[in-house]
Amino acid sequence: MMYYRKALMLQSYLEGMITGDTEAGTTRNEITDTQGFDLSPESRAQADLKFTYVVTCQIYGKQKEEQKPEAADIALLMQRNEALRVAFIDEVETLKEGKVNKEYISKLVKADINGKDKEIYSIKLPGNPKLGEGKPENQNHAIVFTRGNAVQTIDMNQDNYFEEALKVRNLLEEFFQDYGVHLPTILGVREHVFTGSVSSLASFMSNQEASFVTMGQRVLANPLKVRMHYGHPDVFDRIFHITRGGISKASRVINISEDIFAGFNSTLRQGNITHHEYIQVGKGRDVGLNQIALFEGKVAGGNGEQVLSRDVYRLGQLFDFFRMLSFYFTTVGYYFCTMLTVLSVYAFLYGKAYLALSGVGATIQDRANILQNTALSAALNAQFLFQIGVFTAVPMILGFILEQGFLRAVVGFVTMQFQLCTVFFTFSLGTRTHYFGRTILHGGAKYHATGRGFVVKHIKFTENYRLYSRSHFVKGMEIVLLLVVYAAYGYNEGGALSYILLTVSSWFLAISWLFAPYLFNPAGFEWQKTVEDFRDWTNWLLYRGGIGVKGEESWEAWWDEELAHIRTFGGRVMETILSLRFFIFQYGIVYKLDVQGTNTSLTVYGFSWVAFAVILLLFKVFTFSQKISVNFQLLLRFIQGLSFLLAVAGLAAAVVLTELTVTDVFACILAFIPTGWGILSIAAAWKPLIKKMGMWKSFRSVARLFDAGMGVLIFIPIALFSWFPFISTFQTRLMFNQAFSRGLEISLILAGNNPNTGL
Repeated sequence: MMYYRKALMLQSYLEGMITGDTEAGTTRNEITDTQGFDLSPESRAQADLKFTYVVTCQIYGKQKEEQKPEAADIALLMQRNEALRVAFIDEVETLKEGKVNKEYISKLVKADINGKDKEIYSIKLPGNPKLGEGKPENQNHAIVFTRGNAVQTIDMNQDNYFEEALKVRNLLEEFFQDYGVHLPTILGVREHVFTGSVSSLASFMSNQEASFVTMGQRVLANPLKVRMHYGHPDVFDRIFHITRGGISKASRVINISEDIFAGFNSTLRQGNITHHEYIQVGKGRDVGLNQIALFEGKVAGGNGEQVLSRDVYRLGQLFDFFRMLSFYFTTVGYYFCTMLTVLSVYAFLYGKAYLALSGVGATIQDRANILQNTALSAALNAQFLFQIGVFTAVPMILGFILEQGFLRAVVGFVTMQFQLCTVFFTFSLGTRTHYFGRTILHGGAKYHATGRGFVVKHIKFTENYRLYSRSHFVKGMEIVLLLVVYAAYGYNEGGALSYILLTVSSWFLAISWLFAPYLFNPAGFEWQKTVEDFRDWTNWLLYRGGIGVKGEESWEAWWDEELAHIRTFGGRVMETILSLRFFIFQYGIVYKLDVQGTNTSLTVYGFSWVAFAVILLLFKVFTFSQKISVNFQLLLRFIQGLSFLLAVAGLAAAVVLTELTVTDVFACILAFIPTGWGILSIAAAWKPLIKKMGMWKSFRSVARLFDAGMGVLIFIPIALFSWFPFISTFQTRLMFNQAFSRGLEISLILAGNNPNTGL
């Protein structure tokens, strides 16, 4: 970013030469000779008057004390760039009336001639400034050290170009141009995403970002006048914002997406936000699936908080109808529509399951055939749209056509299809829905540190499971269950082909949600890695949590973290109501069993609960705590063995003597798994109550069993694919560009083939 100063020095030097030598007959070559411009004291002084660059790093003081390499890097940057300033918060402990008192001081430093830090300003703060979200607080404490009329907030993943820096003077003139009623207060600038060539995921993200940040933002600014989200290269009218509450709102939780609140603030206080294509600043995007998912989760959660914020309410009160519509469709509406898309899949599948289990589907079909009512059968066989995941890619494709022409756009789109872009977009649909819906139900959006790691790093199975278990895997399993129930009990006139055509998109959605994290995982189908992953996963699952144990180390700690967002009475009630849907399976399937024939009395349903209670009792016997049973170990083993034999004998006798069939047993499993999950979800929602009743440990052991089962079901296909060596090579070629693929293969050779010890 120090190119800005360099550009100013060059411009000052050239203009000084031209104005100074107007009378002297200088040649053109002498005027354009730029050698030594950075040594000219006049040019340097001029640049320092016009430009200041403050890097704000709250923990620089602490890093210096601990002699961390990061502090040495910052010090080196200051030595290399004499005009660079660093703002940080210094914590000083003083003795006051015999007590240790902590003082917080906001400091600005630069490098002196000897390379040591020289303090320029020191401002004593009334207390700890970290009250709200980290990033906006970081900006707020350092904004006092900036100078001039314009300020640009640069993120840590930005890049800059010298030729772009030369145009800044022209850009700043836009502050004085007429843009309607009010003068501009934020000048929007486009971003150039340069990380697109790393992998297929990176190219999807950079293309999506390009369509949003360039074309999308341009239209939002003019004619729609609803551009709120500032890109990090945007230039603020500093005087306007500093006198109206600053450029960032830092209240915790509600302002988690601090960058859009700057736009809200500006608009509410009669500012004007524009967008320009004059200059661009480089941007590095997250390129691993986990980083992308965390980022999208943060943004979706932040959007959920915006829905609940006063700023959006006030904007809604003040906008006219057309601007209000534009505003809705570009902020809240986008996420709301995404959520409705996923909910419509659920409505479609639960509707089909109801028609299948109640027998209404078959009856309607028969009546339609008798009356030759083709419209009714067409409505019943409505195919759910296959384009479910491609919707989000539409603006990107149009962007391709605009920028590269129709033919190149078609080639690019087909290439992206081969790179499984539809799987990725369908997967991110689930991410957005989960976090947005959860924030609206329970509030409390969290900042997820995406941790911009290296893209070729293999992500462990456990890490993926922790991250996507509740947002994707559970929902994917539910969709699979609905599809299986529909296949088993549904009425299809056209047979298997009709079923496939009707449900292909729903199967695609479920498979994308279940396996995308492993498809886009570097070395995801490498046999050695798969073996290590399984060992790591079982250790994580069986490790008993305790005080101070994190979710990364133990399943128990992770499960508690997963339930932390349910805090309010209203949230608990909503979770309970939503969990009631799981009992539909049991109620419907029980009346389809061969053992009870055409009997439709409620006692059949009652007997199913008795059977469920017996299964739970058996589970409790087999998972009886080892610590308690030390004194009567032999007796416990005897009871466990006896109960197992009795259960098997009872089941065999029931199959032989009554009308219970083997398919009935499988149907019962199909019915009882969702019932168990439903009870578990309700228990998790009412955790304090269950703890008081002393049943929490029992529910936790059942939950562990469910997670183990779900993990194994997801793991089996991965293990099967890992068995074939060519699949790993194919996946690497699919995901990464040539150089990365080669690097990954070489790294695997260098790692050597560790024997499968300890198995």
